[in-house]
Amino acid sequence: MTLKAIFSDIDGTLLNSNHQITEETKKAILKVANNNIHLICYSGALILSSDNGNGEKTTIDSTSIVQTDVQEIYKIVNKLSPINFSLYSHDQWVVSDSQNEWVLQEQEITNASPIHRQLPLFIEENHDIHKCLCMGETQIINQLESILKDKFPNLTIYKSKDTYLEIMSGNASKSNAIKKLENLYGITKQEIMAIGDNFNDMDMLKYAGLGVAMGNAPEEVKVIADEVTLSNDENGLKHTLQEHF
Repeated sequence: MTLKAIFSDIDGTLLNSNHQITEETKKAILKVANNNIHLICYSGALILSSDNGNGEKTTIDSTSIVQTDVQEIYKIVNKLSPINFSLYSHDQWVVSDSQNEWVLQEQEITNASPIHRQLPLFIEENHDIHKCLCMGETQIINQLESILKDKFPNLTIYKSKDTYLEIMSGNASKSNAIKKLENLYGITKQEIMAIGDNFNDMDMLKYAGLGVAMGNAPEEVKVIADEVTLSNDENGLKHTLQEHF
């Protein structure tokens, strides 16, 4: 099999437990990468192009959540407080309280700077909402997950960790985003390697010609992968790149 494209998850895959890319991994990526580096954001809801030379990226594809669904989700979340609810629209992370402990925690992890807005007004303005993020204690997040999955079977809803629930359009997935880039570059699934560590990576691992699970992935993810590499704290991504390129 000749591999022509690599799709890698970020948290838990590209990044180690300290949310950093090791120098060893950077070197391995630079050896195989060219300038066609795209970003698949929000589990496939937004695809951005390579840097156009001035530090900006253009949108290749955008799949947002229907406005009425976002409004209804917001109402449900408010009834189940305390849950922190925030929105992602293109490169904006929109929050109602920038000093909330959950927001501060996520800001520290991602280095992203939130934008403070009144969420009902922001939703009413009908922006492209690519993702809703709900953060809270495990028990209430589990309760919310059950309620939303029952009410919105058309949406993609999953826990990225015990205290985080992420919500996207049902048409958004990493494998669907990969298919769109296949068409753009004239490559096939057999020529693609995908590597990831969590449940939202499973569809792309199963789809790609070569699906690689990280050593730190749950067993359910490892079972469906073609290969299992070392963990993200053992430079698993670097190890896989060196093995196949």
